[in-house]
Amino acid sequence: QVQLVESGGGLVQPGGSLRLSCATSGRTFSSYAMGWFRQAPGKEREFVAAISWSGGMTSYGDPVKGRFTIFRDNAKNLVYLQMNSLKPEDTAVYYCAAKYRSTWNAASARLSTWYNYWGPGTQATVSS
Repeated sequence: QVQLVESGGGLVQPGGSLRLSCATSGRTFSSYAMGWFRQAPGKEREFVAAISWSGGMTSYGDPVKGRFTIFRDNAKNLVYLQMNSLKPEDTAVYYCAAKYRSTWNAASARLSTWYNYWGPGTQATVSS
């Protein structure tokens, strides 16, 4: 079992930046591939980014490529989502997810059903 808690959300103006963090506890963090998803009001949950257990492989959703970066610190049991050049359409609740002990598969990592554990989410709002 692993527990996930997101932080770092808030209100930012268009063009600004936010860094989301996901703290984990429980089983060895380095055993998990990690992902970020988001859900805007009235919309389905959307894949944002994912990272392999080692951090050596990443995957991004098309709407955020070139603007968002996912990275992790296994020593601190943290995964981050650096969000730059934010747009109003990035407004959503952002969720951290974990997949335990699985061979990295970039296609599978884009699916919410691939993950075993989820955090409660953090709200990010982009507005002037």
